[in-house]
Amino acid sequence: MEILGYLASVMIGISLGLIGGGGSILTVPVLVYLFGIDPVPATAYSLFIVGATSLIGAYPKYRHGQVSIKTAIIFGIPSIIAVYATRRFIIPNIPDTIFSTETVTLTKPVMLMVLFALLMIFASISMIRDNEEKNDNGNGRQQFNYPMIVLEGAGVGILTGMVGAGGGFLIIPALVLLSKLPMKLAIGTSLLIIAMKSLIGFTGDLSHYTMNWKLLLLVTILAILGIFTGNWLSHKIPGEKLKTAFGWFVLIMAIYIIMKELWLK
Repeated sequence: MEILGYLASVMIGISLGLIGGGGSILTVPVLVYLFGIDPVPATAYSLFIVGATSLIGAYPKYRHGQVSIKTAIIFGIPSIIAVYATRRFIIPNIPDTIFSTETVTLTKPVMLMVLFALLMIFASISMIRDNEEKNDNGNGRQQFNYPMIVLEGAGVGILTGMVGAGGGFLIIPALVLLSKLPMKLAIGTSLLIIAMKSLIGFTGDLSHYTMNWKLLLLVTILAILGIFTGNWLSHKIPGEKLKTAFGWFVLIMAIYIIMKELWLK
């Protein structure tokens, strides 16, 4: 299972480099089901892996002028505050048993995995459907809907803090619609936002969990190798076809997680 986990770690990076997102949605399931890490600390591990990988992936895009620093700051600040507060104060105070009856018991790990699976379903739908905004040629002048960008940033931050995903499938459409960014610029900017909020959010967990740094760094290095591979493949393979196929894969995995956590235990 660990060998599969290491191979999946490379796939996390390949997805981020190839289609600008989606890889982070695999990180928690890989950590939980292939490496046997408890779901609660797995969300913390995921923040570090996703953050470090996205930061490395954002650098070449920045060099090619595909990152809007102003947009990253406007969106990123409320997102960073929200994700740090969620990891530092909300997650540790969620009780281990959410509720219990004679027939049903909902624990904190199960709640997080089901919430994550629901997020995966929304992400898969976003990747499967034909996104008309991807055809934006980016010739229009950039505009900022500041209140909506701040609210979206805070909302994505809370969601990221709860489940440990980067939230690129939410950030990219928001940047295209609210900031009028062209798709390539939105993808690069999204990677920088994901990196900032994930890594800072991870610091909120350092006082709550004992980290397996050897495993954490190894998975991160493999994901980083994957994102370089994905960036190279993005010039060779049509990303939209792979994005659709990956969306179906994520949807199937989400259904499996819900069944496993709620009915197969």
